[in-house]
Amino acid sequence: MSSENRPVLPEAVDVAIIGGGIIGTCTAYALAQAGMRVCLLEKGVLAGEQSSRNWGWVRTLDRDPAEVPLALRANQLWGEIQARAEVGFRRTGILYLQEDGHDAQRHQRWLDLARSCETGATLLDRAAVLRHLPESPRPWSGALYSPTDGVAEPGLATQAIAGLARGHGAVVLERCAARGLDLQAGRVAGVVTERGLIKAQAVLLAGGAWSRLFCGNSGVEFPQLKVRGSVLRTGPFDAPLSATVNGKTFTCRKRADGGYTVSQFGASMADVVPDSFRLMSKYLRAWLANNAFVKVRFGKRFFEELAIPRRFALDDVSPFERCRVLDPAPSAGAIATAWRRLTAAFPVFNAARIAHAWGGYIDVTPDALPVMSQVDGIPGFYLASGFSGHGFGIGPAAGELMADLILGRTPRVDIQPFRLARFAG
Repeated sequence: MSSENRPVLPEAVDVAIIGGGIIGTCTAYALAQAGMRVCLLEKGVLAGEQSSRNWGWVRTLDRDPAEVPLALRANQLWGEIQARAEVGFRRTGILYLQEDGHDAQRHQRWLDLARSCETGATLLDRAAVLRHLPESPRPWSGALYSPTDGVAEPGLATQAIAGLARGHGAVVLERCAARGLDLQAGRVAGVVTERGLIKAQAVLLAGGAWSRLFCGNSGVEFPQLKVRGSVLRTGPFDAPLSATVNGKTFTCRKRADGGYTVSQFGASMADVVPDSFRLMSKYLRAWLANNAFVKVRFGKRFFEELAIPRRFALDDVSPFERCRVLDPAPSAGAIATAWRRLTAAFPVFNAARIAHAWGGYIDVTPDALPVMSQVDGIPGFYLASGFSGHGFGIGPAAGELMADLILGRTPRVDIQPFRLARFAG
């Protein structure tokens, strides 16, 4: 976009939102619908990072019980959004496949935990699950199944929701990095951007993998690390698989373009970086519990992050301008393994072709739950980050929740599990 066509930087708004991913954009939409003056700031392009690089699942299945009410609300909101704009939302049904009694017991335990939320999920037996699947040599014994879960298209969703927000008066600025908070008498008075100051009564940080750096420069400790996921898509392919599938070691879902999105389940890569040591006491238990799902690697990313200043002035070029988009390469090994596992489970896919593969950084917290709360000690500052790979599907409900908090309304769900203060001490 040329400078002549760029939206004018507003002098003052009610709420400034930092981060043009799914969470920030959905919050902007919810606030704009409520009549607030909103400015959404994105240092690169909308959904340039993980919001366009995820699997595209909209699920309640197998979520932490604290997230299930959000997931149910999000499922409803995705349907409402789809009625207004093309985001590719479809209730395909989601299957978590099982091969033995241990799998079935684990799925039953989740159903028991989520029963009070009335998810509509159920356990399928072998005969029922095979009706959803292509021919397979794997001994599928059943599945945890939700007929109302589904998918949306990451490549469409955030931009389309931003369009809805604009329609309600929100200002959306791309290539306009927020450098830091403007504080007056200890509370938020606005946000300093690379294009100048915007006065604001409230500021929401929805910066994904960049949130810890921004928080730290404002004197706020936010424990957050990144893991790198790798995903592939096929070209258009006619397979007898319309449901979205977690096959235990791989995932697969039909895309709106006729292809399939495929990933190796449990193939995320955690680069050892300086923050790995700073936060070791908070993450050690999670690493030990999930070492089969997240591989640790030491490489050049350590030195790249070591070179990023943890504190920086707001009147000079910031780290957010020096790197507009995090664009990690996919792991060739992870892509090859995902494809091998898919084709071994469903041989029909041997006739498909890999069209593209990509990587993305997932921001994770020590307990794999997001932070969605006001930041204690800085009135007017709010944080929505650390979604740990779960953010796309619950994005509309997370945006609604953050709008409720900012507007002083009572949220629809219990916010206690999502408070930043749970990591204090």
